[in-house]
Amino acid sequence: MALNPFFLQGSSNEQYLVQDLINEQLKIYGIDVYYIPRKYIKTDDVLNEVESSRFDDNFIIEAYLDNYEGYAPGSDLMTKFGLRLKNEINLVISRERFENFIVPLLEGIRKGIENTSRPDHTLELTTRPKEGDLIYFPLGQRLFEIKRVEHEKPFYQLGKNYVYELQCELYEYENEDIDTSIEEIDKTVEDEGYITSLRLVGLGITATATSTIDDGVIQKIVLTNDGAFYSSTPTVTIEESPTGNEVDNASAIAFTRSVGGVRSVSDIRIIYGGRGYDASNPPLVTITGGNGTGAAATAIISDGGVNQIESIFPIEVGTYYFQEPDITISGPSVGQTATAKALFDGGRGVITDIHITNSGFGYTEAPTVQISNNADVGIGGTYKFNETITGSISGVTAKINKINVREDIDINNPPIDLIISGNSGQFSPGELIVGSGSSATYILKSYNNDNYENEYEENYDDNQEIEFEADQILDFTETNPFGEYWC
Repeated sequence: MALNPFFLQGSSNEQYLVQDLINEQLKIYGIDVYYIPRKYIKTDDVLNEVESSRFDDNFIIEAYLDNYEGYAPGSDLMTKFGLRLKNEINLVISRERFENFIVPLLEGIRKGIENTSRPDHTLELTTRPKEGDLIYFPLGQRLFEIKRVEHEKPFYQLGKNYVYELQCELYEYENEDIDTSIEEIDKTVEDEGYITSLRLVGLGITATATSTIDDGVIQKIVLTNDGAFYSSTPTVTIEESPTGNEVDNASAIAFTRSVGGVRSVSDIRIIYGGRGYDASNPPLVTITGGNGTGAAATAIISDGGVNQIESIFPIEVGTYYFQEPDITISGPSVGQTATAKALFDGGRGVITDIHITNSGFGYTEAPTVQISNNADVGIGGTYKFNETITGSISGVTAKINKINVREDIDINNPPIDLIISGNSGQFSPGELIVGSGSSATYILKSYNNDNYENEYEENYDDNQEIEFEADQILDFTETNPFGEYWC
């Protein structure tokens, strides 16, 4: 049978008619899906691979579900890495609807990016759907990634193409930032693909300490020569107390610093000031060891000085400090106020010791010792899903994927586990983690950068076990297990 004589096989009006009919059919038989374009944040300069990307725009468009055979049971593959879901769908969308509705908006976004101070964001290929973009399929509440775009099927009816066929595969989350402002979409990645978990704590328990005083105490040790070329911390030795009692002997510790590649002694702090020393005949202070030379110091003796500071509870109880706390000692009615410094372990956020820098003099009773607390943490409420957090020391930023308040660990001061992604770097234990929207502020106690598992669910992070078992089958350490080929 010949072609329809009432059609010219390619006039503009005929093409408009076919396009309108297709648009109407898609609106009748199709479903609304969300088209989510990919913005590139970081790419590999060598292989030009996308290392990180962002999805923060979405456009509703009607689509016809052409093929859903990928949902069949055979699409689920059991591999040595676990169960892999390979659900696939084919969607048909109107070319005219995409070009007239979405393309102008994408072009505006692209120009907006170019005119801002975000050169790290790029939006490519805005004239058609592109591979790597996402489709949110509301019926199954799933995200699909466009793997291939077919633009010539059906092939040039009346001299033109009218639809795009999108071949989509179930999206596998990696290190993308998804913030479309549509909770239904953003929530689909709440438990997927996180790369780091942070353990945060609030105030904890502030360390407390007491002091003792005595006469003939080493008030301070004055460094007269800082020496040079030390490769390790030298040892400070103080001459024995004239009382002859070993418990009265003072002790001190040296600290070093490196300037211009030369390491020298920076200061000397008193661990125990001793007692019974004679101010007219101060003890000899010697600095030895450390493979350096030249450091020298003298001791000054006073009466009514603080000779020791001890913690009421173990110093470790004062945990979760994000910076070195201040030590304040009350002063005598007449005399000089003692001073001290905390020995701070920033990696664990704890005070490990308190050293006296000046024992003061004129005390008639033991002064009070106050250790500053963390009054500005554990404030501002709780974090919010998908908000940006920033480390106060490292400046690292990330997005929150999940929040777990661990009352099972401490119901009065429960730590918070944040599951995060999109890290701009590595956080530092002991620093403050501040939420951009909630203003929540807590201290980072620890983190795990290999968090491909959830302690509440099954563990799938078996890469080390897999490698070990593989080595038992094929051992490349001595010879090639496949044999040698000579030509």
